[in-house]
Amino acid sequence: MSTRTTCPYCGVGCGVLAAPDGTIKGDPEHPANLGRLCSKGAALGETIDLKGRLLAPRIAGTETSWDTALDLVADQFSAAIRAYGPDSIAFYVSGQLLTEDYYVANKLMKGYIGSANIDTNSRLCMASSVAGHKRAFGTDTVPGTYEDLEQADLIVLVGSNLAWCHPVLHQRISAAKAARPNMRVVNIDPRRTASSDLADLHLQIAPDGDAALFNGLLAHLAKTGHLDHTYLADHVTGFDAALAAARATDTTATGLGADELAEFYTLWASTEKTVTIFSQGVNQSGCGTDKVNAIINCHLATGRIGRPGMGPFSVTGQPNAMGGREVGGLANMLANHLDIENPDHRAAVQQAWNSPTICATPGLKAVDLFEACESGQIKALWIMSTNPAVSLPDADRVARAIARVPFTVVTDIMARTDTGDLADVLLPAAGWGEKDGTVTNSERRISRQRAFLPVPGQARPDWQIICDVAARMGWADAFAYRSPAEIFDEYVRLSALGPHFGRDLDLTGLAGLGEAGYETLSPVQWPVPANGQGAERFFAKGGFYHADGKARMLAITPPEPDSRDGFRLNTGRIRDQWHTMTRTGKSPRLAAHLAEPFVEIHPKEAAQIGVKPAEIIRISATNGGCGLFRALVTPKVRRNEIFAPMHWTRQRSSAAWVNSSVGAVCDPVSGQPALKGARVDVARFDARWYAFVAADTDLIPGFAYFASSPTRTGFRAELAGTTDISDDAESVLRAVTGITGGTASQFRDTATGQTRVAISETGVLRALLFVSDEPVALARSHAIELIGTKTPPLQALTGRPSADMPDPGAIICSCMSVGINTLRDAIVAGAHDVETLGKITCAGTNCGSCKPELAALILASKTPLAAE
Repeated sequence: MSTRTTCPYCGVGCGVLAAPDGTIKGDPEHPANLGRLCSKGAALGETIDLKGRLLAPRIAGTETSWDTALDLVADQFSAAIRAYGPDSIAFYVSGQLLTEDYYVANKLMKGYIGSANIDTNSRLCMASSVAGHKRAFGTDTVPGTYEDLEQADLIVLVGSNLAWCHPVLHQRISAAKAARPNMRVVNIDPRRTASSDLADLHLQIAPDGDAALFNGLLAHLAKTGHLDHTYLADHVTGFDAALAAARATDTTATGLGADELAEFYTLWASTEKTVTIFSQGVNQSGCGTDKVNAIINCHLATGRIGRPGMGPFSVTGQPNAMGGREVGGLANMLANHLDIENPDHRAAVQQAWNSPTICATPGLKAVDLFEACESGQIKALWIMSTNPAVSLPDADRVARAIARVPFTVVTDIMARTDTGDLADVLLPAAGWGEKDGTVTNSERRISRQRAFLPVPGQARPDWQIICDVAARMGWADAFAYRSPAEIFDEYVRLSALGPHFGRDLDLTGLAGLGEAGYETLSPVQWPVPANGQGAERFFAKGGFYHADGKARMLAITPPEPDSRDGFRLNTGRIRDQWHTMTRTGKSPRLAAHLAEPFVEIHPKEAAQIGVKPAEIIRISATNGGCGLFRALVTPKVRRNEIFAPMHWTRQRSSAAWVNSSVGAVCDPVSGQPALKGARVDVARFDARWYAFVAADTDLIPGFAYFASSPTRTGFRAELAGTTDISDDAESVLRAVTGITGGTASQFRDTATGQTRVAISETGVLRALLFVSDEPVALARSHAIELIGTKTPPLQALTGRPSADMPDPGAIICSCMSVGINTLRDAIVAGAHDVETLGKITCAGTNCGSCKPELAALILASKTPLAAE
């Protein structure tokens, strides 16, 4: 029996059919994905086991009762308020929370504790989009809908690797382009990514060159007569100043040639049905809000907004970033898109909540909040469902700041995270599949997450934990909810304040659903007014939310090109992992694609620092942060720029939590960190040896370079070090695996220079180690599959599969576990398009997330130089 629920990953908000046995399918009736899933969503069934789960409250590492833990939390928070005031308390919450969780957390902090010191990891994701929307539209409104992506004649991706970060939207666009070959796609990104393969034009823009690019576009639109003067006159102010700033912009700051600019500008100007999709490459910048407004300026100037197939479109990274925005999840807003600075808004919310107080000023945004922890201003901290000791910039400093807070509570599903290890109290939360509530996706669509698993151990839903603490602080009546349906009902009734104050968010048509109506709630796009039909799109005929009803165009001054010394560090996501891998890191299938942290570096720079492919690179920053990463030498990055994924943690690596090397620079308007703008030094790590380990046990860090991931037979790890271990290889294997028994067999391969060790126990192979002076060349998937078998040790130590067991190579298709060697063999045999390759190997036939890589392999086979 399957349950209709919603995926807990990105902001696409895909519908899922989930069963208790872990069977996962896309929901063909959900309008966000129409049955499609990405590799992460398809592997959700591999992440719902209880291994590593936090199943009971802990105080100072010792299990305790809920009453004891909750009493302590309430007492410590109350004591801090009495001694230091409400601003001595801070909550740091998460886009992983459900809207109902978010709502009660904000109600407690802003309306009862009386501080706005509650911010969210969504600050790292889309705060600049929120600020840009508010400056342009008067409120945080996403104008369009996913159908616009399929109806557009031109899709412009700006700072968005949609193929990897929002794969289902990429699949929808790809299908639309296949059906309408005249549809055009432009990809604007300093890196050549999987999304570039769908593009007709890739603009390898200079970092932070986006504002200059779109200022240049605005000037071009005016020069070539492509403005909508009627729309501007009726619905927009600020055009003259915006155009003057655009005309004054030097477009050489884009790093693009005149021909590239002309091609893009001509295409945008001549294509009315244009959607501009922007994401973290725009938002995670010291000038992210200005980038957003430079994009919106062009759509306002042409009236290309709110009509089918056109408009600016922010796609969010977090699954419930939008829901958090709706209920005031950021430190600078109230619920229902109301403003803390507005006394009428504050009074109305306080009256609706019947609360004893209300925050009077905006609270501390994420980076400032943890700086306040470091300075001693914050006396009690509650972190919910997120891992800031890894995900925030200057991550080592953030970890030290958390450790300095006198009292820290962490609510999580996992017993150990980098942040949870710093907590005084750990509270076990119910996870995806165990709790009920709603989430809102990037197109304003509210969907239900439904439980299909029992809540394990003593875990509780986040909303219940928050309400239990509120009750112990003296506010039991205001938090006496019996279910998430009751919270939802209060929230949607509060949304009546939106239209009363001229705001966009109206959910009053969902009031009074009751438990039965809430249980059966179908995905619905807001607004949902009590009377009449809500708008599918906004602003085609104006109707903006500034006092005069008009939009604002902003005069944007682009930043000067970054001329600092060192390499520009760009951070981001990879296809098959999510945030700090708390969930996706449990899946062997997902780990098989890219199993260790890496740095993309251009061949010219790699040669200059003397690093060869697969050797180790050290990056270091002026803030003291440093890291070790595998070298991925590729021309897909620009000169003097590198890219590294942000997923690895202290739990899974020795030195690869990359945000330790990112300084705490923020956009001055939105407070969003510039996670893609650090300057670092890069050098070759002088490894004396490299090693690969496969074992049936979890693996223990303790070497200069260490990165582990799960496998179908246990765990794997890549190691490297600076001291000779050729005579002590067995000790290394026992140290990293923790295996003390069994029989060790060792072999020295003089032809390759490898030292190899196997440990067997009762005839079963438990662990393998391959050590070399150079990066280890090995059929890794073959070695992994030998663990747990009765393969003779000396046979296992050959490191080569037999003729009847060909090595599939590095996994490209995670869903079907198809490796690169299998794919190359099929291409040689005649699979010269993605569809044929899928028929032969099954690659790309499930979620389709790997299709860009399949296409790239086919292209590389036709033009070998393209792969160099």
